[in-house]
Amino acid sequence: MKNPFGIAQFILRLALGAGFILPVMDRLGLMGPPGSGAAWGDWKHFVDYTNTILPFASRSIANIMSVLATIAEFVFGTCLIIGFRIKEASLGAAGLTLSFGLCMAIFVSIGAPFNYPVFVFTGAALVLSGLDHYQWSIDNDIKKLRN
Repeated sequence: MKNPFGIAQFILRLALGAGFILPVMDRLGLMGPPGSGAAWGDWKHFVDYTNTILPFASRSIANIMSVLATIAEFVFGTCLIIGFRIKEASLGAAGLTLSFGLCMAIFVSIGAPFNYPVFVFTGAALVLSGLDHYQWSIDNDIKKLRN
């Protein structure tokens, strides 16, 4: 059966992957300095925001959570873009964005996760994880080699 979702899943993978990689670049200062239009512009501002959505955490715990979130976003984004372990990356991305969105809604405001498409990312990642074929991916190439 021909996969009617080939192009759609490919575009979705690229969009989600970029949606994780670009914020990582922002917090590392690669998207411009604070106040230039970047969301954070540097690591300090990102940790400040992490502490805002995790107000019960100390500054050192917020820093650790920032590092873990950054690593997770980089790994998920890279895996989605190159098409490696897409199901796992998608499920991880869905869990990460769901936890971000809930923390934003609880500790910032109910509208905060909707000002950014946080729950759209969650839903899109879950849809992507439910597909059984990923055209133009390393996963697809591995599947072909096994058959």
